[in-house]
Amino acid sequence: MAESGRQPPPEPLEDACPTTHNFMIPKKEINTVPDMGKWKRSQAYADYIGFILTLNEGVKGKKLTCEYKVSEPINKLVALLNTLDRWIDETPPMDQPSRFGNKAFRTWYAKLDQEAENLVATVIPSHLAAAVPEVALYLKESVGNSTRIDYGTGHEAAFAAFLCCLCKIGVLRVDDQIAIVFKVFNRYLEVMRKLQKTYRMEPAGSQGVWGLDDFQFLPFIWGSSQLIEHPYLEPRHFVDEKAVNENHKDYMFLECILFITEMKTGPFAEHSNQLWNISAVPSWSKVNQGLIRMYKAEEKRDSSSSREVSFSFLG
Repeated sequence: MAESGRQPPPEPLEDACPTTHNFMIPKKEINTVPDMGKWKRSQAYADYIGFILTLNEGVKGKKLTCEYKVSEPINKLVALLNTLDRWIDETPPMDQPSRFGNKAFRTWYAKLDQEAENLVATVIPSHLAAAVPEVALYLKESVGNSTRIDYGTGHEAAFAAFLCCLCKIGVLRVDDQIAIVFKVFNRYLEVMRKLQKTYRMEPAGSQGVWGLDDFQFLPFIWGSSQLIEHPYLEPRHFVDEKAVNENHKDYMFLECILFITEMKTGPFAEHSNQLWNISAVPSWSKVNQGLIRMYKAEEKRDSSSSREVSFSFLG
């Protein structure tokens, strides 16, 4: 993960809703390898990566427990995620021979499939109601696949796309960026971890020991940005159990490490080899830059997968 040039400056979040939008239901557009070039050159790709980098810059050096503005749309998004959480409690796992892929997830997902547009309509104001069907599809794509009962970074990307869409139509604004990560995305992670544990979901498209993590990627990027120029925590400390236990409530990266150690057994270097290697990087800044490069490669792989819906991004 050696440094190879500086990252381009991120695009700012939308601070006002453009005057016109053409709303459409997203459909898959990346079907062959050559289609990837079209995707990489698209405005949707630029918007998505710019959104990720803007939030990365916004949370740099900040703790999860710091003070930040919480707007009404942010609170409505948290309420939406709280509803998804409550539905898990109302849909207990089934008794079945197979340990993984509990079929009760399909019951839970069917409720989301039915109610997604109603949920999204609580967040999007009435004058933008035409956007609801398009934006709701990203929410449905963000929680895993109901046929395979799996979840992975492609689903996580769909939730980031969901939030990006809300920025593009002006529901979320520039001064929401810290709350988008710390309040909304962090709550999303909590709900996804509960889904994974309750229904024993399989990793989607996992690269096994060669992947960064079975389920997530973005909290490692934003979490490493939080730790840039930390007075004493260095990358080598995230493999230290004491350091993780004492600081995980402040930093997304360490919260991810804690979850991994709760879910996996054996030496960390064996079950999470990529992360183990990252712990040898000398600074959080270099970790962050390297993870961004890794994510662009990972995002490219996920976008070309036949499992993922393509981005329309309110074009």
